[in-house]
Amino acid sequence: MAELLKTFEVAGLSAHTYLIALGSNMRVPGIGQPREVVRTAFSALGDIGDMLAVSPIIASAPIGPSQRTYANAAAVIECEHTPLALLSTLQEIEREFGRTRCGRRWRARSLDLDIILWSGGIWASERLSIPHPRMHERRFVLGPAAAIAPTWRDPLSGLFLSQLNARLTRQRALSR
Repeated sequence: MAELLKTFEVAGLSAHTYLIALGSNMRVPGIGQPREVVRTAFSALGDIGDMLAVSPIIASAPIGPSQRTYANAAAVIECEHTPLALLSTLQEIEREFGRTRCGRRWRARSLDLDIILWSGGIWASERLSIPHPRMHERRFVLGPAAAIAPTWRDPLSGLFLSQLNARLTRQRALSR
């Protein structure tokens, strides 16, 4: 078995673990409302590799000009894709769910799939940054992520996802 694993590693086929954030705030014909879109997207992610965990689906308020409530969740998958290969695969899944990119940020979308963390630590390229640069600010990412991977560490801060989520969601004392 050890020799087989070495062969995969040499061939670039070692498995990586990824934390993926999912979101939808549009009905998709043939699938349904946003919660059903996210449920169906879990299945699509399972086709990429091994689905290790899925979070509950939560409702969250939109950021930016969109007025529709989002359905958000997270999944942990294991696959042999490099980060850029996985990004391309996720964008293809988004297109299959009717997502179009028009250059405007934070608009309504049928499906949004973001790589939040991966087992390789930090990744930076023109197309992709891991950890996701805004994960620390987003309850709709950290809540579901902490529910399924509370002890996964952010490679930048060294904090667990549960700690990052607690920092974001804790009540702050009112200033006098």
